[in-house]
Amino acid sequence: MQRQHDQGRRTIRERIASLAEQFTEVGEFAGFTERDAAGNPTRRLPSSYVCGLATVDGREVALGGEDFTVRAGAPQTYLDRYKGGMGGFVEDLASEYKIPLVLFMEGIGGDVSSQDEVGHSYLVSSLSWKRSIDLLGEVPVLVAVLGSAAGGTAGRSVLSHFSVISEGSVLFAGGPPVVKRALGRDVHKHDLGGAAMHTSVSGAIDNLATDETDAIQQIRTVLSYLPQNVWELPARGERDDPVDRSCDEILDIIPENRRRPYQMRKVMEAIADRDSFFEMGAGWGSAIITAFARIDGISVGLIGNNPMHLAGALDASAAEKQVRFTDLCNTFHLPIVNFVDVPGFMVGPDAERANVVRWGMRTIQALVEAEVPIVTIHVRKAYGMAVSATADPDALGLRIAWPSAEWGDMPIEGGVEAGFRREIDAADDPDAFRREIEQRMLEAADPWKTVEAFGMEMMIDPRETRGVIAKFLNASLHSMRTKLGPRQKPWSMRP
Repeated sequence: MQRQHDQGRRTIRERIASLAEQFTEVGEFAGFTERDAAGNPTRRLPSSYVCGLATVDGREVALGGEDFTVRAGAPQTYLDRYKGGMGGFVEDLASEYKIPLVLFMEGIGGDVSSQDEVGHSYLVSSLSWKRSIDLLGEVPVLVAVLGSAAGGTAGRSVLSHFSVISEGSVLFAGGPPVVKRALGRDVHKHDLGGAAMHTSVSGAIDNLATDETDAIQQIRTVLSYLPQNVWELPARGERDDPVDRSCDEILDIIPENRRRPYQMRKVMEAIADRDSFFEMGAGWGSAIITAFARIDGISVGLIGNNPMHLAGALDASAAEKQVRFTDLCNTFHLPIVNFVDVPGFMVGPDAERANVVRWGMRTIQALVEAEVPIVTIHVRKAYGMAVSATADPDALGLRIAWPSAEWGDMPIEGGVEAGFRREIDAADDPDAFRREIEQRMLEAADPWKTVEAFGMEMMIDPRETRGVIAKFLNASLHSMRTKLGPRQKPWSMRP
């Protein structure tokens, strides 16, 4: 225990106490006999896993995690974390009672000394992940990595709807000693699988927390947006922010110069209920912003293109992030509000090597398969195939444009260059000729012409957006109540 505290970490029971108002432990007296290298029994130790039934903000949840003070959280038998052990029990508790599962992850995964205790080695394929995977389509699964998570512990961490890792923590399939033995390379644990890397490069973990207190608060916050299970709607929050509040600040956020970037987060926050905006995955896939929020107390998922990164173009990592968030919203019946400012899929050699086309089309697939209401706000640009990842033309859909919006097959600038290259090159003043064509095309692309042809459902004053969205979301609740239960397509972890 003292070692945990010296390293700035809490014990598993301290973490549980900081999250839950009440906790009824299961398996409190479970334990095992430790043996020395010669196989002789040395002492009796408590289980390296703690689990039970908890109450968090008045809601029942199944809660569990490794006890790192007992042999670094390694399972004392190969069944300890899975079906038939305590880790398996807490998953069964979540599944059969239909309550959220919250896990604190800190363990080294497999431990060769365990096979000496049970008397034989084993095949990893004998360990079942079925319950862990099935849970993703039934109840919210939230994970906090607080310390070191390796091997099976790391794998269990990413089988979740929301994950957070504290600064200084690490996660990897195999730690530095394993890398040294396998590859002959010396690598520091934070370079290998540090918290900053996994929340900004790999995207294996959604959010970074400054410390354990922050991580636990993030778990509590995300849980507040989600229902107990897929057979229920999320609880409605307070409705103390007037739905007819005028969002005047939007006029100052969106620049008149269509080529200037701006902070889409501020636009999204202006529309949401005050202080309800909570971003998920802020450090990676930066061309897309994904966040939980409430509008008139209704839990929603917000998706927005980020013009501050790649001008909002959808690259592979942003597409993967959008797929994950869309699937999450669809699983737990959160309407999606999509803020559009996208010039298309990202282009170039790096984008192609990152498989942007497959991931980009996967965002379209996720949206088409979603069974929740989708409201699309056209803020500015909407060009190319990426626009298909913002609305579903085969569902009701509700597309709302602001006067700043523009759309078409491709951006005017690039389209003119590609479509009139020969004439531009032959002109006496190519630059002036190009600008002349671009101006003519912009005038022809007047969004009002599309609105008048009902190619866009609504054109509104941006300041009225919050009230318009709230009206349609409230009406959609009648339909949402008829569609409760598991989705036909299970939770997806890959394209």
